[in-house]
Amino acid sequence: MTEQTVIEVTNVDAGYDSPVLENVSFTVRKGEVFVILGGSGCGKSTLLKHMIGLMPPLKGDIRIMGDRIDGGSPQERERALRRFGVTYQSGALFGSMTLLENVCLPLESFTDLPSEARYLVAEMKLELVGLKEYAAFFPSEISGGMKKRAAIARAMALDPAILFLDEPSAGLDPVTSAGLDHLILRMRDTQGITVVMVTHELPSIFAVADRCIMLDKPTRSLLASGAPAALRDRPPNAAVRAFFNREAAETIRNGLSGTRLLNPS
Repeated sequence: MTEQTVIEVTNVDAGYDSPVLENVSFTVRKGEVFVILGGSGCGKSTLLKHMIGLMPPLKGDIRIMGDRIDGGSPQERERALRRFGVTYQSGALFGSMTLLENVCLPLESFTDLPSEARYLVAEMKLELVGLKEYAAFFPSEISGGMKKRAAIARAMALDPAILFLDEPSAGLDPVTSAGLDHLILRMRDTQGITVVMVTHELPSIFAVADRCIMLDKPTRSLLASGAPAALRDRPPNAAVRAFFNREAAETIRNGLSGTRLLNPS
């Protein structure tokens, strides 16, 4: 693992009792926005669960800044876990707590800061995502896009080096989604964090991604990797071309013939 590599995934089989992905290898570089993409059921979220230590991989090795997330010592795993924050598709905020209290949770669990200092840090994180004036609001009182921002503030509470985002634009209108994309880039540029994002939303992919990998359900493989524009303009196969051009699923099967289907309308 080089100084510029913060995540290393090596020969990983991802899945539950049986693999949904096999022999997947890639690296994530410091300071980039790295996107894991692919169609429904291809294993994006499953791979993410392995990367953040919720599930051990069936095979292979995952390292966060040199430390194994699974299979190493408890101390090594703890170091790896402390280096990243995570947001989930639903936001996963606690409905009985205000936004400020939600953001304070990691500080209460993992620091010895007094309450005044915790609240100050939490206010700073909410200000970072444009929600300082909503600190006393409950999740039920704010919009879906604001919930996503609050979840990012909570994930940033401990100043992680890496931020994992699971489908951050899911369920958002285009304007709100674009605002969230802008926030992700601004945090990358101002906070110096590395962002790993799971999504299949093409506008967000082209707006924020430096590099991406595309997973494939039928072959259970990592089908392609590179900059989004390169994969769109010079796709290595018909499946990649079909994804980036929103072609019907039948186009990328039948021997990957690449035949474009007519719009039935």
